Order: sequence, then C-alpha cells, then structure tokens
Amino acid sequence: MRLKELAAVRDRYGYRRLHVLLRREGWPVNAKRLFGNYALTYSPAFVMLDVFSRLFSPYQFNPLNLNPLRTILEETVDFDRLRSPSCPVKLFLSATNVRTGKIKVFGNDELSADAAMASACLPFLFHAVEIAGEHYWDGGYMGNPAIFPLIYNCKSADVVVVHINPLERAELPRSATDIHNRINEISFTSSLMREMRAISFVTRLIDEGSLSKAKARRVLVHAIEANSVMSGLGVASKLNADWDFLCHLRQTGRDAAEEWLEANFDRLNVESSIDIRARYL
Repeated sequence: MRLKELAAVRDRYGYRRLHVLLRREGWPVNAKRLFGNYALTYSPAFVMLDVFSRLFSPYQFNPLNLNPLRTILEETVDFDRLRSPSCPVKLFLSATNVRTGKIKVFGNDELSADAAMASACLPFLFHAVEIAGEHYWDGGYMGNPAIFPLIYNCKSADVVVVHINPLERAELPRSATDIHNRINEISFTSSLMREMRAISFVTRLIDEGSLSKAKARRVLVHAIEANSVMSGLGVASKLNADWDFLCHLRQTGRDAAEEWLEANFDRLNVESSIDIRARYL
C-alpha cells in the first residue's frame, strides 16, 4: 500500500487500526514513527507499565530501588566542579520535600547525583530520594521551574523560561490517560503561574512608582517554546527513549531557540519579550 493510502486509514480510523493493517501487510514499521508521531500510546509495554504503576508503588515493583540513571549522572556530570566556588555556572535544582510539602532548592554547594535525582523523582515510578534525612520528589510539584533563586542570586534581569509542556491544549482530554496527563501538566505549571503573578504585581508597582527600584528588582521575562510540536506529544512520549525521538526533540529545541534568538535577542536586558499578564495570568 502507498503512504497516502496508509495516511487515509490513519486519519479515518486512528493508529490502532493502522497498526493492524501494517501487520497484515507485513510492514516491519512502527506506524507512529512512520508519520512523525513518537508517542507510545498503543505500545503493549507502555500500557502494561501505565496500569502497573497505578496498582503498585515503586516500593513494591522495585524494592531494591534500582535506577540506572544515577550511574549515568555520576559518569557524565562533574558534580565536584559544579560545587567548586570557582565554578562560573550558577545552577539551581528544585525538589519537593515529601514530609513538609515545601520546596527545596539545591544551590551549587549542594549539587550531587542525589540532588539531580530528587529534582526529577516521579513518585509513581521511583522511590523518594533521601538527602540528609529528608525525602524528596520532583520539584515540579512546588516549583516548575523555581524562578526566585534566579531573581535573588543572579545579576541578570532576564529570565528565559523554556517550556517543555504546552500551557494550553485545544482538545478536551477524554481518556483516563489523557485526563491524568493534563492534570499533571496543570499542576506542574501552577507554581510557574504563581511566580509570574508575583513578578507581574511587582512590575506594576514599580511602573506606578509605588515601589522603588532600590527595594525591588525589575525582572524581564522571555519564553522559548515549540507548542505546535509539544502539544502533539501525549504522556506516552515522555517514556520514549528511542534515539531517533531524542534527536528529534533536540533538533526541535535548537530550532525553537534559534528562531527566538533571531526575533528577540535585541530585547534582552531591555524589555520582556512576552506579555506576562496575557501569557500566564
């Protein structure tokens, strides 16, 4: 069959019917990759993991707390150099304290593989990461990302937010997986919305003359995003470690960054390149 005929089947009946047709025709091709969609929605392994993670906790299905990511981090990231007082890079990783529900920001002097693991610990997949007697989950629950460390600890007035999740989705989620995914997206974005609301409020007070620049900093906000691409990727794509997919994401990010730089570079240290109130409030 020709690609146009396959595309017609996909558009009319969806990927599930297309998979059946491809197998019947003897095509050794992943239907989603064939048409540029890298989600794993119909992957048996993903469906099994999705169901499994809802029935069992990571303490049950991974009692030994095995996680190859820790080894990869230790082999590829020079945490000693990042912790060095002479390190020119200021890096802040946020995590959520499981016991208190408060945000924890790890500065350069606290950076380690454990801190990195804590900042990306999804509680349905991984054990909470213990650091100095406290346990942590992904920082996105309380700060995604945390903007205030950049305001108080850095000299630059510019803050560039790189969106990896779409703020808006045109379609109403109807499946259980899509609803769960959208809830996560909204909850992970809520902390950013709160910080942007505070930034907008302080900026308005400065503009009105009610607050002097000596007492508060004007923050210039910018955003890099690829909504047209990211909104087409469902929750299943987040577990896709296929090399082609990772290269696709990398190239998408580079293209979005180059487009943003070309359009907004001259606005750095001058003005915000987005309307904070219209975009986040």
